[in-house]
Amino acid sequence: MRDLTHLERLEAEAIQILRDGVAQADRPVLLFSGGKDSTVLAHLALEAFYPSRPPLPLLHVDSTWEFREVVEFRNRFAAEHEFELVLHHNEEGRKQGLNPVEHGTLYTTVMRTEALTQALDVGAYDVILGGARRDEEASRAKERIVSVRNQNHGWDPRRQRPELWSLYNWRRSPGQTLRVYPLSNWTEFDLWAYILEKNISLCPLYFAARRPVSLRNNERVVIDDEARAASLGLSIDAEELVRFRSLGCWPVTAALPSAASDLRDIVKETLVSSKSERNGRISDEGSLERQKQAGYF
Repeated sequence: MRDLTHLERLEAEAIQILRDGVAQADRPVLLFSGGKDSTVLAHLALEAFYPSRPPLPLLHVDSTWEFREVVEFRNRFAAEHEFELVLHHNEEGRKQGLNPVEHGTLYTTVMRTEALTQALDVGAYDVILGGARRDEEASRAKERIVSVRNQNHGWDPRRQRPELWSLYNWRRSPGQTLRVYPLSNWTEFDLWAYILEKNISLCPLYFAARRPVSLRNNERVVIDDEARAASLGLSIDAEELVRFRSLGCWPVTAALPSAASDLRDIVKETLVSSKSERNGRISDEGSLERQKQAGYF
């Protein structure tokens, strides 16, 4: 038998984690944002359980400020691959009219963290699979692949279980849940190389196109909804050739100038980039650790 390639080893590891996680769960769920990481994870789930229909739903916590193309891609992906799609947003936050520009951390807490914990409680999900990777951000580098959460979905980085020789502890005490990260050992470049090798379809926002942008503090914010943008004091300043490396709420996610309109060009651009993947997240304020301790993914 031939030796596995680097990508084949990562793929095999992720598939085994997915199978083990579903086997250990009473109600498993896969978090799906429409971004590249969750799209790859969903494709791995399709491979892991082929030819059966995926035995777990996709859960999208909708902040109400998602890119329209993300929503369209999310709906199309779920329908095409026969995933059950579960949507949730925080009605109380929507009634308060919270937005990511004016309300910052409060918005993230209410519309992302609290909305996620609400959705997990409503669905009674006990094993929650997501596409976070260790190389993305400092607090995510502290995570184990199988991460225990308390009955309030809180995370204590000081009480992480050892994971020696890829042995994972799936035990749960009453009230505990598990957050599971099958892509933990992948890098951004691994992800793009895998997407290229498997020719995985992604949300169009990852590919360069001419888009209307507002210039804000030397960042390019793509105007996804002119009426809502005007309410935030944003207007179209130019139409430029841009794309995204990471997707979040559209008023606080900066695009980068780029002519990379196909997968090969994106892989080349990623390989030589000197900026971090989350550099375009205007809303990132230091570490996400505090939000993660409160239940954020």
